[in-house]
Amino acid sequence: MTRRVRIGMLTPSSNTVLEPVSQQMLAGLDEVSVHFQRFPVTEIALSGGALAQFDDTPLLRAAELLAHARMDVIAWNGTSSGWLGFAADERLCERITAATGAAATTSMLALNEVLAERGVRRIGFVTPYLDDVQARIVANYAALGFTCVAERHLGLQDNFSFSEVPAETIAAMAREVAAAEPDAIAVICTNMRAAPLVAGLETTLRIPVFDTVATALWKSLRLAGVDPARVRGWGSLFASPAAR
Repeated sequence: MTRRVRIGMLTPSSNTVLEPVSQQMLAGLDEVSVHFQRFPVTEIALSGGALAQFDDTPLLRAAELLAHARMDVIAWNGTSSGWLGFAADERLCERITAATGAAATTSMLALNEVLAERGVRRIGFVTPYLDDVQARIVANYAALGFTCVAERHLGLQDNFSFSEVPAETIAAMAREVAAAEPDAIAVICTNMRAAPLVAGLETTLRIPVFDTVATALWKSLRLAGVDPARVRGWGSLFASPAAR
């Protein structure tokens, strides 16, 4: 009997992208299912109210509900530690595992792992966020030793609006960032429809492109003992070392 693998995703309430994209990525992995639990997130900003959305309490409640369905892995499919600081995600993962017994990861910790494994030092960022949020992300990566050689952001605050950014706009932002010749481009937002564009962008730009919906799933599969290389057509993130 094939072992069933269940992956839980903690999902911002106003997100309409990460659920269908995650399911599409797993289309060829019949034994793996992905399950979602929402908690309130409606805006991305540095105001007190916006930052309070990412307090551990609602995320842990959502994780505990997912644990009722015996998840193998629980992932925070969101990018808040980009501006809060990565220690916030490390603490959250520890608390999720302590509360549920499931392995835990996040989009951003997974992204950082990918960047380290691939030897990335010069990076470009594509996001929909406000100026000050983007500046905080750049600063947090600088503190880790990464040089941001180019970035593009849209100045948006309403989380739902990120899902309405046209594919053409996302691709144009990536092309503009690619002109600076970074080692890799990171698309930081789990409610922007970048993941379906990645394979095409990598072919055209000849630069790795890492989307944060994809990084959450990539690391979740690893933690569950499933080879991410079985996910085909979604870019170099999922490729085996030999294929890369």
